[in-house]
Amino acid sequence: MNNNEIIDAKIKKMYELIAKSKQGGGKKRIESQYAKGKLTARERIEILLDSGSFREIDALVHHHSSEFGLDKDVFLGDGVITGYGTVNGVKTFVYSQDFTVLGGSLAAEHGKKICKIMDMAIKTGCPVIGLNDSGGARVQEGVTSLGAYADIFLRNTLASGVVPQISVIMGPCAGGAVYSPAITDFIIMVKNTSYMFVTGPKVVKTVTHEDLTSEELGGAEVHASKSGVAHFVAENDIHAMEIAKQIMSYIPSNNAEDAPFKEMNDPGNRIIDELNYIVPANPNQPYDMKEVIKKLADKGEFLEVHKDYAENIIVGFIRIAGRSIGVIANQPMIMAGVLDINSSRKAARFIRFCDAFNIPILTLEDVPGFMPGAHQEWEGIITNGAKLLYAYCEATVPKITVITRKAYGGAYDVMNSKHIRGDFNFAWPTAELAVMGAKGAVEIIFKREIEAAENPAEKEIELTNEFTDKFANPYVAASYGFIDEVFEPKFTRARLADAFALLENKVDSNPHKKHGCIPL
Repeated sequence: MNNNEIIDAKIKKMYELIAKSKQGGGKKRIESQYAKGKLTARERIEILLDSGSFREIDALVHHHSSEFGLDKDVFLGDGVITGYGTVNGVKTFVYSQDFTVLGGSLAAEHGKKICKIMDMAIKTGCPVIGLNDSGGARVQEGVTSLGAYADIFLRNTLASGVVPQISVIMGPCAGGAVYSPAITDFIIMVKNTSYMFVTGPKVVKTVTHEDLTSEELGGAEVHASKSGVAHFVAENDIHAMEIAKQIMSYIPSNNAEDAPFKEMNDPGNRIIDELNYIVPANPNQPYDMKEVIKKLADKGEFLEVHKDYAENIIVGFIRIAGRSIGVIANQPMIMAGVLDINSSRKAARFIRFCDAFNIPILTLEDVPGFMPGAHQEWEGIITNGAKLLYAYCEATVPKITVITRKAYGGAYDVMNSKHIRGDFNFAWPTAELAVMGAKGAVEIIFKREIEAAENPAEKEIELTNEFTDKFANPYVAASYGFIDEVFEPKFTRARLADAFALLENKVDSNPHKKHGCIPL
């Protein structure tokens, strides 16, 4: 062979190896993946990333184990595809576990591949999206598999608050594997094909005698509504990728960048007449705060996070005059918008994400207080409510509050009041700022006077009306400067657009420290 033929032969071998690495676990296993309603690891990447942008890293990596017959089961790529590309034009690192190769099991080389792209993501300030579809630790490799998991957990922790991390659960994710997604910022699960649990149904049945399917124990809908582990539920693999892309459109690439701006051709000074009458005259009658959010948002677009969990509070992303904004809002339609353990944790986590990644925060407040009761007290409403308070106090991004109706008791303080560094605190004329509702206050303050009256019921109504007129309004708070402005609801979007523009270059900081001790 002459020189050129030798070189051509080497190039040919290279392409053969690359082609082999793209075959996954083979036709039969790929067909099995399709039968379960799942796409292959490579197809998922193709859908997630902008067309033609993917650059694979470590395609030729494979395990070097020989125990328990592994030497006869060697696949290039070792069950995970890693690399980078763009999502909506934004450079992004991605890994996609391949269930057709050794069940997507994680071991030494598999783990090293994931760690490599995470290290590169931190260095370059790029988000990381992990597509999880794995049978768990590769038992044949023993403790090195466990070590590989811990290596990934460390990277998740170091990357937290530095670059955004999104986990998409697209198959099994069990045992120690669940802790990597749990540390990331958002978890997307797919209906009927994904599940997460620390211990599987068989172990649960042995230990607790509960007979549950994987779906009942740790399926998408369970984690979206009961545990709060999942932030989003997708109908299928394609929908999951669409959700990931939506999230990416609202967040920056890293903690040194500002929240993204997107021109929406929706005037910031748009007047919304319907908002004037959205709050019922009866303070005990509910209304849907999601309608308020959508009317304020550019073109009515709202990406709700944790939609099915702790529904008495709403969190998610909108844009106002093109700016990405994180929204936290009490929901009067559910439990009157009261704050409880789950809603406090849900909102606190979202606030801390927004603050970490320079996303301004809008709070829409209609809260009667914290949930009373033995269960709430025994389960820790105090420390969990303190998490929400801590998150608001700690946040240095632009923070604006609009009180639409009730702002009672300690909940008034917690929901981004002026006293905890709210930048602008606005109120509608329907707002009621007080220690508690008029009826409860009167029953305490005028207890003896009511009991001594000829007609106690009539006297209570009279005093309640008097208390309402005097205190159940925004004007006492405004007289102290706790409310910056009271305005007609229809002007809310215009005032918010103007205020967020003013706060664009806001600078605030916390005292120097290694880190605070949030009441976990």
